[in-house]
Amino acid sequence: MALQVTLGKTGITVDKNGFGALPIQRVSRKEAVYLLHKAFDHGITFYDTARFYTDSEEKLGYAFSEKRDQIFISTKTAAVTPETFWKELETSLGLLKTDYIDIYQFHNPSFCPKPGDESGVYEAMLEAKKQGKIRFIGITNHRLSVAQEAIDSGLYDTLQFPFSYLSTEKELEIVQNCCRQKMGFLCMKALSGGLITHSDAAYAWLAQYPEVLPLWGIQREKELDEFLSYREHPPVLDDALQKIIEEDRAQLQGNFCRGCGYCMPCPAGIEINTCARMSLLIRRAPSDAQLTEDAQAMMKKIENCLHCGQCAKKCPYHLDTPSLLAQNYEDYKEILAGKAI
Repeated sequence: MALQVTLGKTGITVDKNGFGALPIQRVSRKEAVYLLHKAFDHGITFYDTARFYTDSEEKLGYAFSEKRDQIFISTKTAAVTPETFWKELETSLGLLKTDYIDIYQFHNPSFCPKPGDESGVYEAMLEAKKQGKIRFIGITNHRLSVAQEAIDSGLYDTLQFPFSYLSTEKELEIVQNCCRQKMGFLCMKALSGGLITHSDAAYAWLAQYPEVLPLWGIQREKELDEFLSYREHPPVLDDALQKIIEEDRAQLQGNFCRGCGYCMPCPAGIEINTCARMSLLIRRAPSDAQLTEDAQAMMKKIENCLHCGQCAKKCPYHLDTPSLLAQNYEDYKEILAGKAI
């Protein structure tokens, strides 16, 4: 029997698989609608997107305008002023072909919006809720301090935060604190941006946390099929999967790029969120695309690094990003030379 999750005080109860709709911006509308309909037909009813995800909202709206009352939608705004807030909300409502959003989230703000903080955006959220345009107020973040402040504030119904078997005790504490406050927990980066390559281990590990709703980023049908198979035959956290988890932790925990992209854009044109993790990607999920002329040109741009420090300042994980770029570039050159892989 499929596992279900209730998102805290919202009362929203859905399948343990949430559909993360960021990746569908990379496929055609026809492909996206096919994936979304297949997910729905097999019991997935929670879909997470954002105004920032180019045409993701539009594809969701096209797929579900006739099924709106049968699904739950969360989307996000990066607005830091009331004017932008209302503009983005109306845009999202139009693209999603709906007159309400189940969970409207502040998208990774550098601060925790609150009434009276002079930004005015939380007051805008309250007004939107009063008007019936949103049902619940959420926040997403990559910063432990902002996440904890949101929990302590009592102002939010849900928190979306990275959580996987690579997480530390600090991230686990965030989950536990959400549970104590009856806040729903939406889990992003359950596969750590693609670095976790055993979805069965990820699923089994997260099954230990009944209050957590994983949002699996899905772009291909085979990815969807994996998670659908776990609905009826949930993987068990046995010795074999635990061994995979321990091996991954030994290799990946610590100073590695999660690929969140909040360091971007780079003034030198470096695709930081790919280049700073290329060494791990090419070893864990090898692909010919990682060694094409285009990929080599992308990595070569690291030579143009200005050492301005902007990426490191913006990294929510406090990584020494320029050093990671340099290390990955040297390793990549060795791989191309056939000296390592």
